Amino acid sequence: MDIFQLVGVAFITAVAALLLKSTKPELALAVTIAGSIILLLFVFDMLRGSLSIFQKIASATGIEFSLVKIVLKMIGIGYLVEFSAGILHDFGQNSLADKLVFCGKAVILVLAIPILENVLSLIVKLLGLIK
Repeated sequence: MDIFQLVGVAFITAVAALLLKSTKPELALAVTIAGSIILLLFVFDMLRGSLSIFQKIASATGIEFSLVKIVLKMIGIGYLVEFSAGILHDFGQNSLADKLVFCGKAVILVLAIPILENVLSLIVKLLGLIK
């Protein structure tokens, strides 16, 4: 049922933006942004309940939950940047959208450093066991 709400909000936002675009283009932008925020809020609400699954997976596998949280942040940043860049593309701000995507990738790279450290530490431990 939730997907129907998402689709409904998207179509209502699109129709309202199209109707306003010819008479009040600045309102069309505001309607599109408001609809996008509503869609994001719906999705965040849906995902909030399933985050406990990742904690269970982390405890069952022995992975530190802080690493799982970093991966989830990275995924969230990727989706949010892509979503935002799409909106910027819709409004003809292609250059700004490209720069936002680049910045999102840089943030994800910085977040990946602790994961990389853990992987390298694990490799060193495994190599120490092999000798």
